[in-house]
Amino acid sequence: MSSIDFTLDARLDADTQHIASLPLCEVLLMNDTRFAWLILVPRRIGMSEILDLAADEQQQLWQEINQVAALLRNAVPCDKLNIGALGNIVRQLHVHVLARVEGDAAWPGPVWGSGRAEPYADSALQARIALLQNRLAASTI
Repeated sequence: MSSIDFTLDARLDADTQHIASLPLCEVLLMNDTRFAWLILVPRRIGMSEILDLAADEQQQLWQEINQVAALLRNAVPCDKLNIGALGNIVRQLHVHVLARVEGDAAWPGPVWGSGRAEPYADSALQARIALLQNRLAASTI
C-alpha cells in the first residue's frame, strides 16, 4: 500500500507532536509530561494490525521500534520500556513506545486510561522535541 494519501488519525494528531519521519513511520511525542511516550505510525492506509504490513515492512517497523526504544532509554530516565500496539480506540496502526520509571503516575500498571494527560508547557515541549530530534538524528548517522 502506498503512503501517498496517508493521513494521521485525528485523535493522534490532537494528542501528539511530530518528532521525525523515518523510512516507514512518523514518530510522534505524546503530549503528556507524566511519561516519556513516543508513538510510531506507519504511513500505510487502512491498516490496523502489524500483520497487515508486508513482511519487509514488518521488519522495518521492528527496526524503527528498536531505534526509538534505544533513543528513549538513552535520552530519559528509564527503569522499563513498554512497547504496545493496542488500537482498541484509535484503529490506525500505531505502536506506543514508553520509557517507564518506577513510581510514575501509572506504575506498575499500563498508562492507557490512567488519569488525565498533563500537557507540556510550550518551552518544555520545544525542549523535549529538540532533545529527541537531536538524539534521533545522531542515532541514524
